[in-house]
Amino acid sequence: MKATTYELDPNHTYAGFSVRHMMVTQQRGQFHGVSGVLTLDRSDVSRSRVEATIDVASIDTRVAQRDDHLRSADFFDLANHPKMTFVSKEVRIQPDGRLHIVGDLTIRGTTRLITLAANPVSDESKDPFGMIRVGTSATAKISRKDFGLVWNAVLETGGVAVGDDVKIILDLQFQRKA
Repeated sequence: MKATTYELDPNHTYAGFSVRHMMVTQQRGQFHGVSGVLTLDRSDVSRSRVEATIDVASIDTRVAQRDDHLRSADFFDLANHPKMTFVSKEVRIQPDGRLHIVGDLTIRGTTRLITLAANPVSDESKDPFGMIRVGTSATAKISRKDFGLVWNAVLETGGVAVGDDVKIILDLQFQRKA
């Protein structure tokens, strides 16, 4: 069986994150500008590949002023690094069927190897418009400082404004023509 290529459907994909804010809650946000390709080999999932690109300008935390700050040189430095990318290098099948997708994540010009913990890719489903769809959900935890996102402010009460650990939350839907 040969591999099948699917395009990421940005209208049915969620690329989000959460990070500790002000030492009291998790702040969530998402990126709307997401594109990518999944090359899925059902006969040997370990030979599958995924590549994704995220438009940094599309960040949305529901607060325009915060989004502008996140786009600034203090954080993502949109002017110099308009895109984030992920390119898989290895897919490992876990005993429970889940996948560990190991790959290069590039943020702000810095590339680090990360592991996405993902559900198995769903079976194909044909939508009412003739597209064949598959999907999965995945998570990862990264250190924002590892990618040069080091801005912070010390709080008067102790602690810092922004935590270091960032949880990545992905709900991915891919499509191809029938």
